[in-house]
Amino acid sequence: MARTAILNVMVQAAFKAGRSLVRDFGEVENLQVSRKGPGDFVSAADRRAEEILSRELTKARPTYGLVMEESGEVEGTDGQHRWHVDPLDGTTNFLHGIPIFSSSIALERAGQIVAGVVYNPVMDELYTAERGRGAFLNDRRLRVAGRSDLTDMIIGTGLPFIGMGDHGRALKELRHIMPEVAGIRRCGSASLDLAWTAAGRMDGYWEHNLNSWDIAAGILLIREAGGYVSDLAGRDKMLVSGDIVAGNEAAHGHLLRLLKTAAGA
Repeated sequence: MARTAILNVMVQAAFKAGRSLVRDFGEVENLQVSRKGPGDFVSAADRRAEEILSRELTKARPTYGLVMEESGEVEGTDGQHRWHVDPLDGTTNFLHGIPIFSSSIALERAGQIVAGVVYNPVMDELYTAERGRGAFLNDRRLRVAGRSDLTDMIIGTGLPFIGMGDHGRALKELRHIMPEVAGIRRCGSASLDLAWTAAGRMDGYWEHNLNSWDIAAGILLIREAGGYVSDLAGRDKMLVSGDIVAGNEAAHGHLLRLLKTAAGA
């Protein structure tokens, strides 16, 4: 698969951060870990990976802004381009030795996400997408799953944890969705959940209270794989609201309906 220059920049940055994460993952017991809040950890590995990504992306495109999980926002001088960077999506998995985590990079141009990369370095799975050029896993073209019957579908989500999120809403939504589907998966990395939905491993996905760096790359992956993405109102406001519903056409429609019913219950 031929990549554009900008996607090559993103891929090489993700590979460098990935090598650092794999080294730290092998010595996870020795990491210095600080708490950001109950159940929400930030590790030395997270900070190192973000430094690598920030350095590589800024070296290649010094005028672009950055929106980063750990370091916050850095304004660019051109006013049109911003990177959305999550160096380690799945920190809690990482710190518990669970190999489901990723680095996520997205490029926003004039308000539109135009390129995205999600990389799981342990599985060596590289998900890439550029607007109008398709979505890929390594060099294989991706398509969302073709299932249309809700009872055949596997649906991904995120769940709130201690001190975070609306636990009551989550339980209400699960009560409405669980009896209708073949299974629910909570994998612990929103960017990988979206990448797996783009790859057809899951049929749909929903979650609340996410940040732009969690979902920007995944939004493009889904759309370039032929899927649908919106907020809970069916609008294109995911990066603002932090709420997301994604999947193939059928799964997206079913989830919007069920979530609306749950909200009114």
